[in-house]
Amino acid sequence: MLGSAPQPSTQVPAFASKIVSPAQLAGRLADMRRPLVFTNGCFDILHRGHVTLLAEARALGSALLVALNSDASVKRLGKGDDRPVNTLADRLAVIAALEAVTLVTWFDEDTPLQRIVDCRPDVLVKGGDWPLERIVGNREVSGWGGRVLSLPFIHQTSSTRLLEKIRRL
Repeated sequence: MLGSAPQPSTQVPAFASKIVSPAQLAGRLADMRRPLVFTNGCFDILHRGHVTLLAEARALGSALLVALNSDASVKRLGKGDDRPVNTLADRLAVIAALEAVTLVTWFDEDTPLQRIVDCRPDVLVKGGDWPLERIVGNREVSGWGGRVLSLPFIHQTSSTRLLEKIRRL
């Protein structure tokens, strides 16, 4: 009928299929192309630095698995009482919607070590603020012949600084 507003779609967006629980991860890994690249983080307020890092990480292999800190895990990092700003479900959806990301999962522990061991990536990537010796999983990934990289920042952006700027407004 003319003039009526479009109805919202009840279909699940295609990117939702890229979100996989830790319990389902093993089943989905069998179908992933190699080399597999792994990275992790909070990805609370997505910014240019995040998406650049994820695109660079994906370019290092055939598939990119991103593991997000759960809400409780983010809180334990000491980023502030109001973090994360976005819930895990929202952060998973935003990351899954990115073209560079093949799969996204999460971890409730303080580190992603169990996810790293679960998926045995060929390449482990973190941002340039992480020296190689401090990257969780470095010993394990190097031990099975994988590469561990700390990619230099191209854009000096930070969710914490962005929140500070918003609070000053």
